[in-house]
Amino acid sequence: MTKCFSFSATRDWCYRYSFSNAGLRSSTTDLVDGTVMHVWAPKAHIQSKPTLVLIHGIGANAMWQWNDFISPLMSRFNVYVPDLLFFGDSYTTRSERSELFQAQCVMRVMEAHGVKVMTVVGISYGGFVGYSMAAQFKEKVERLVICCAGVCLEEKDMEEGMFKVKSVDEAVSILLPQTPDKMRELMKISFYKPTKGVPSCFLNDFIHVMCSEYLQERKELIQALHKDRKLSDLPKITQPTLIIWGEYDQIFPLELGRRLKRHLGNNAELVIIKNAGHAINVEKPKVLYKHLKSFLIDPLPPAKPGNYSNGQKTD
Repeated sequence: MTKCFSFSATRDWCYRYSFSNAGLRSSTTDLVDGTVMHVWAPKAHIQSKPTLVLIHGIGANAMWQWNDFISPLMSRFNVYVPDLLFFGDSYTTRSERSELFQAQCVMRVMEAHGVKVMTVVGISYGGFVGYSMAAQFKEKVERLVICCAGVCLEEKDMEEGMFKVKSVDEAVSILLPQTPDKMRELMKISFYKPTKGVPSCFLNDFIHVMCSEYLQERKELIQALHKDRKLSDLPKITQPTLIIWGEYDQIFPLELGRRLKRHLGNNAELVIIKNAGHAINVEKPKVLYKHLKSFLIDPLPPAKPGNYSNGQKTD
């Protein structure tokens, strides 16, 4: 046998089944300008329920990143899970690569589904997009959750040694791994306790299924995040915001979470998850859900602030 069984493709199929079984349907919308957006949308949008948008980060597609959270959230929300441009079945022929454009495309596909007001949860790169949605569409985004997303980073942070990598090109080679060794590097910096001894054939399979498409475009997305970025240019959003961070995040260090809290002031709360790295949705899904529930579900109805202390650490 010259080739490993495709665990990644099989798991992807299982996630599709899981999403469908939870009450979501796969929907593709042509935005006409050369942009096509795919989103998992409710099979039946219930008007009495609020809408929740879950935005994934760079890496596997949206299903892999949000599967553990769909069923419990569906009971209280109309849940929408878009694939960002150049992930899953979303793409554009346009040259824009900023999170601002990604945010506009997500909002346009939500409008195409008739959604006018929503709460947004974004993890990692998805947090950049979610923050941009909140800044651009103040009347449409009511609340925001940012998970391990370094929206407050500055271009100079790389030069001053904040990150494990020394350049954007080095970051790209790890965040978009093309070899088993690079995949192991990504796992090492993504998890507090990374899995060891994963066979190269499984890593190659994952790379083939999840990391081989739109490689140049994804590289440009990462470059656009970093280029000329200054905290002074970041708008201060006014929506109630929950910031959730892994205590040992090596991709976007915790200082960036504290920086975002300072930037937003009393409008935001910061929760730090102990013994967790960057991939808190994979490493600590139950703890992450507990905080999502406290901020998003427990106040319904009526809406009221979540019960958090600034910088509180949780198990």
